[in-house]
Amino acid sequence: MELFEIVDENDQVIGVKPRRECHGNPALVHRVAHVLVFNSQGELLLQKRSETKDVQPGKWDTSVGGHLDPGETYLQAAYREAEEELGLCNLAFTPLYPSKIRNDYESENVMTYLVVYDGKICFNRSEIDAIRFWTPQQIEDALGSGCFTPNFEEEWQLWRQHSSPTR
Repeated sequence: MELFEIVDENDQVIGVKPRRECHGNPALVHRVAHVLVFNSQGELLLQKRSETKDVQPGKWDTSVGGHLDPGETYLQAAYREAEEELGLCNLAFTPLYPSKIRNDYESENVMTYLVVYDGKICFNRSEIDAIRFWTPQQIEDALGSGCFTPNFEEEWQLWRQHSSPTR
């Protein structure tokens, strides 16, 4: 049984609950690490979630994303998930920004990291149906079409704000 630490609005641990109780109950705030994997051409790697996933099956999503295990830091989870999902090891992640995803299904506190990588990617075929690099324009053109997870669309807006030269 997969367990998530439940946190308050200040990200302080207040308990532990099974995954099945957290998804579908937005009152149970839990933690997630995301990694944006760009190549040197400025394209963002996205993963197409497996059709068997319980949340947003078959939709394109953030390069790497995963829940923190109890006792794990955001950075530790980012490294673990990057290795589990894409086979990426021994890379230096740059912290970008924290965010809070709140919707009718779940509430997540997220820490997003960045890495630029042009090497081989061996994705986990039990969790991911496909991967591909998208140009920023391709992402912009597809926003709102239903091909992306709502959480990725929110992540993309945060990235654009963060990377804007006028911020």
